[in-house]
Amino acid sequence: MGKTIEPIRWSPQPASRKPSQATDAMVVEVRNLNFAYGSTNANRVEVLAGIDFNLAWGQTSALIGPSGCGKTTFLYLLAGLLAPTGGEIVVKSPPALILQDYGLLPWKTVWDNAALGLVIRGQSRRQSREQVVPTLKSLGLWERRFHYPAQLSGGQRQRVAIARALALNSQLLLMDEPFSSLDALTREELQDTLLGIWRRSRISMVLVTHNIEEAVYLGQKIIVLSKAPARIKGIIVNQGMGSDDYRNQAQFHQRCREIRQLLQS
Repeated sequence: MGKTIEPIRWSPQPASRKPSQATDAMVVEVRNLNFAYGSTNANRVEVLAGIDFNLAWGQTSALIGPSGCGKTTFLYLLAGLLAPTGGEIVVKSPPALILQDYGLLPWKTVWDNAALGLVIRGQSRRQSREQVVPTLKSLGLWERRFHYPAQLSGGQRQRVAIARALALNSQLLLMDEPFSSLDALTREELQDTLLGIWRRSRISMVLVTHNIEEAVYLGQKIIVLSKAPARIKGIIVNQGMGSDDYRNQAQFHQRCREIRQLLQS
């Protein structure tokens, strides 16, 4: 579906240089990515160094690493909110971004917040309704469609943020610690919700998290980053992700130990 879309490229390379060819199997390709804040040597802060990253269509990936290592910056680069200072990013589906603070407008209802991206895109009321109604119903928000964010729990607000992203019908979902402010039980409930969405739609997802168990539960491929300037310390292929009752399986706990050891090394 998304493969008919012209790839989006973010690269500081001169226009005269022909960009490398993207691989059809991948929705995201990152090659030798570097990023730094500051325009001069005196104030330059290196954040990411030599990052290579691929995400296949329908695959999920979790990024985990120390605080301040550049995980959120990496996500903003994928979303096109920042431009790399070196290397190349190819994204072949317009991404939808979910932030950790929900990003809801307090003066708009659940319905209006969920439909906001479609309104910005200029979709008609009928088109918006066709996409928002089933999305709100699937996330258990239909009965609260006329409520405002202040009338919702933290978990419900995060569901609205997810609904807004899903209503855009994007094939690539970027999430910046979406469940970090929630209590443990609500967090697991929304992890299960997200897993159910992925099982039904096979949407491609990149999840930034500080939580080891969350990374293992939701990431088919887990990228462990070093301290800034971040490099990839290890890539763990998590074959059990998505299996029934995965949290209680020995393989789940083994993957958690592997990540913990990488982070501590």
